[in-house]
Amino acid sequence: MDYLKKILKYALPYKKYAVLNVICNVFYALFSTLAMVSLIPMINVIFDKNTQIKTKPVYTELSGLKDFLSDYFNYTITSKLANDGAESTLFFMVTIIISLFLLKNFFGYLALYFITFLRNGLLKDIRNELFNKIVTLPIAYFSEKRKGDVISRVVSDVGEVQYSFLSILELLIREPLTIVFAIIAMLFLSVKLTLFVFIFIPISGLIISAIGKKLRKQSELAQKERGVYLSILEESIQGLKIIKSYNAENRFFKTFKSSTQRLFGYNNALMNRQNLASPTSEFLGVVTIATLLWFGGHMVLIEGTLTGGSFIGFMALAYQILEPAKAISKASYSVKRGNASAERVLEIIETNNPLKDLPESKEINYFKNEIKINNVSFKYEDEYVLKNFSVTIEKGKTLALVGQSGSGKSTIANLTPRFYDVNEGEILIDNTNIKNLKTSSVRALMGIVTQDSILFNDTIKENLLVGKPDATETEIIDALKIANAWEFVKDLQNGINTNVGDSGNKLSGGQKQRISIARAVLKNPPIMILDEATSALDTESERLVQVALENMMKNRTSIVIAHRLSTIQNADTIVVMHKGEIAEQGTHSDLLAKNGIYKKLVEMQSFD
Repeated sequence: MDYLKKILKYALPYKKYAVLNVICNVFYALFSTLAMVSLIPMINVIFDKNTQIKTKPVYTELSGLKDFLSDYFNYTITSKLANDGAESTLFFMVTIIISLFLLKNFFGYLALYFITFLRNGLLKDIRNELFNKIVTLPIAYFSEKRKGDVISRVVSDVGEVQYSFLSILELLIREPLTIVFAIIAMLFLSVKLTLFVFIFIPISGLIISAIGKKLRKQSELAQKERGVYLSILEESIQGLKIIKSYNAENRFFKTFKSSTQRLFGYNNALMNRQNLASPTSEFLGVVTIATLLWFGGHMVLIEGTLTGGSFIGFMALAYQILEPAKAISKASYSVKRGNASAERVLEIIETNNPLKDLPESKEINYFKNEIKINNVSFKYEDEYVLKNFSVTIEKGKTLALVGQSGSGKSTIANLTPRFYDVNEGEILIDNTNIKNLKTSSVRALMGIVTQDSILFNDTIKENLLVGKPDATETEIIDALKIANAWEFVKDLQNGINTNVGDSGNKLSGGQKQRISIARAVLKNPPIMILDEATSALDTESERLVQVALENMMKNRTSIVIAHRLSTIQNADTIVVMHKGEIAEQGTHSDLLAKNGIYKKLVEMQSFD
């Protein structure tokens, strides 16, 4: 219950619905019992077994409450029979029975009505909390997670938690109260027979408990496997072109089939064990009822200590206990399943965010002087990809990073906006360590265009508004013109209101990249980070966009990462990186004069 207790805090905003649910469940349980008890005088009247009491009984003390209630029922029926006749009395009693069953179902509906707001509110708030946590956790967290598994937790596990929460309310309130009220009524009818029933309840509980012991573990395995197959599905859809081009459909189908086969096994074991609860509890209930028939029948026919009507009413109450008992056993199983799901949900929610702002973090709303990277070392796993890297970028200047793949260029682009934290050293903006600044304000100073042009399944306009939510249509069009994207956007059927498709796949690679550049242009930040920003463009588009980028970078501080050296010749400082360290540094002409690594790279590209 530890994990589910933590989930309960999400129910606090909806506690009034919980209170109303509890109240309605109390009345539901009460009228359920009264409806069954009301059958007894009806049966006694039909079979003419009602004791004739013509004097109105008087209540004296608590110990005589049972006899008072019984005598009062009999007095009421005797009076009704004498005054109105048998037919009118039957009609009166049937009306009472119908009214009690109507009230029972009315309060049962109200209980479900109120809990609907509670369970759906719980579902909404936990999903919102999960999504908020997912988008605030560092990128490094998801490099080790399957995306499908994360999706499974948001969709499947949260749903299981919500269902389990509903089961707990029933487990704690509705079903136990139904049982308690029924037992009280049974004790009024016959203490001896009620005690006989309780001989079987502990035995039934032990058997049902034994069935559910491994349920939580099996549920956890099933939930994890759902994450695996969702990951395979997500990756297969994303990489469909590669799968088809390599004729690898069968290979991926086998992988997916293997996962669903494992899930098939887990679900079978889970459901079979859970399904065993209902027939087992029902069989045990029938055994109890059959034993009661024998024992109670002996009291009616031989001992004469119980009337037929009371015995039938007692049997109805005893059978009424079976349904709540079965519901409790099912609820206890769903709680075990929900506990496994709650653990997976809370694992994300309670994950410590190492990039979380410190309480004393300051806002930064401007950029005045320089970005300074001091002796930075960084590793994604075990091996350092940056070693004692130091460079200063003055305001309005452009720093270009070049070098072989894996030399650490893109890592600088990830560390500067604090997507990751450095292992050693520091990054300062205007002499303040970015760890001491609010991360959102640091990123507000930066516009980023990556080599992967990331667009969302929405219109071109909405994709650009990510950069500046309050931008006007004129500003959007101006940004598209600067990125040389307006030339194709204006010819689209719906212009800037054209949907770009999933990941922007309705556009070409060059078009997607120019939309990404327009988004950064629209933001109009003082610092630009361009990570292979022109890599997806054809020669003509590259030339047009490069001119636009150069115009945009005027009077801006820029960090440019490029494989194509022709795009960074005018940079104020070019840093040549090799295995995470600075191999050479200077202007284009300075580095050519050194006749070192940079010149070899230039010659290789010139040859190409």
